Amino acid sequence: MRTDPPRSTLPTREHLPVEVTDAPVLDVTIPVHNEEQDLEPCVRRLHAHLVRTFPYSFRITVADNASTDRTPEVAARLDATIPEVRAYRLEEKGRGRALRTVWSHSDAPVLAYMDVDLSTDLNALLPLVAPLISGHSDLAIGSRLARSSRVVRGPKREFISRAYNLILKSSLSARFSDAQCGFKAIRREVAERLLPMVEDTGWFFDTEMLVLAERAGLRIHEVPVDWVDDPDSRVHIVSTAVEDLKGVWRVGRALAVGALPLDRLARPFGDDPRDRRIRGVPGGLARQLVGFIVVGALSTLFYLLLYSLFRTMASPQLANAIALLVSAVANTAANRRLTFGVRGRERAVRHQAQGLVVFAIGLTLTSGSLAALDAASGAPSHSTELAVLIAANLAATVLRFLLLRAWVFPDRRTDRPSGADRPSGADQVSGTDWPTANVRPTRYDQSAAAASSAASSSDRPAALDPRDAR
Repeated sequence: MRTDPPRSTLPTREHLPVEVTDAPVLDVTIPVHNEEQDLEPCVRRLHAHLVRTFPYSFRITVADNASTDRTPEVAARLDATIPEVRAYRLEEKGRGRALRTVWSHSDAPVLAYMDVDLSTDLNALLPLVAPLISGHSDLAIGSRLARSSRVVRGPKREFISRAYNLILKSSLSARFSDAQCGFKAIRREVAERLLPMVEDTGWFFDTEMLVLAERAGLRIHEVPVDWVDDPDSRVHIVSTAVEDLKGVWRVGRALAVGALPLDRLARPFGDDPRDRRIRGVPGGLARQLVGFIVVGALSTLFYLLLYSLFRTMASPQLANAIALLVSAVANTAANRRLTFGVRGRERAVRHQAQGLVVFAIGLTLTSGSLAALDAASGAPSHSTELAVLIAANLAATVLRFLLLRAWVFPDRRTDRPSGADRPSGADQVSGTDWPTANVRPTRYDQSAAAASSAASSSDRPAALDPRDAR
């Protein structure tokens, strides 16, 4: 997994300025591979729609990834005849690779893409990008599975789409409704941080992007769309499904072990209304209590199961110690991630060590309870032992929560820079290490090579516009 985005937080979301600038506000990318028939009608229809309805400046970028037919020639003609159209040529296939390359070099503050078949009604384009322009959201997606969407497609594709999204919800806890609709947009400053973490270069690219964005707490806006299936779709369903399932496994494993620095995608403290504290009430207390109770209930069941298992082979004290040790490690890990929202491997060993101290306190309480029970009754029944252990664990639970909250996972949000001490947006996004791609300028893109060289030496990749040399 790529883990090389800048270390500072994202800048505060703001409404994009309305004054006219040299850069377009919106850059719509159309990734294509061997689409010589559909490309020109698609681009001209999209261009006419944007001229008629979009109130900001825009650009349409054709990302030709390794086409072997006349697609490059069609793209070159559109680039030469329509001022708002730009063409890229990549020598390797992959929709994700094409989007990453174009978005990484774009100077537009809002980046979008759509499929060349224009299955999605273009009337949804302005509602898609409006929340990004206003600063309300970080990403936006079209959804064919929303209640108000109108979709025309066969039962086979309907079943596959719903089954895939069910897999995402059950395995990766995804809350967005439609991962595969070819109609998405993202703010550029978010893309600068998010794209280096996305590993896939094919069809799973946007699913991976959405999962990581959602796990990082970014806001994803969904737009119901009208969508008509393209009967001439080039997507190979079986191979695509296999690659998607591999991607789900890879991303799930990376999230489980905390291999991704998702904290680098966080917004500055105070940008989210949920960050505002109520006087006299510690921030996040209610949510942490709910998470701790859920984790505690599951840990208790796990502990009792282990105790019952080990009790058949060992004495009550030894069975209690082993069961409590194993469940304490699992409890600390679960509370670290789910209750207190600590991601990544930083201080993980220290947190487990502190958790073991808390475990020792719980062991003292439960072991003392067992010793007192044995002294009082001599040979207590198994059910009596369990009842005493449950009571002792309830007492230890309250103390455990207080220690976890105040000592193991203290709230450090007050240490974050705020106001004048917070770095500016320009400072925050500098030093982005963009992934490289094999991009070859075509004959109609005479200045692309020079612009690409200049982009690699600057803090933020510059736009590659072939018309700069005209």
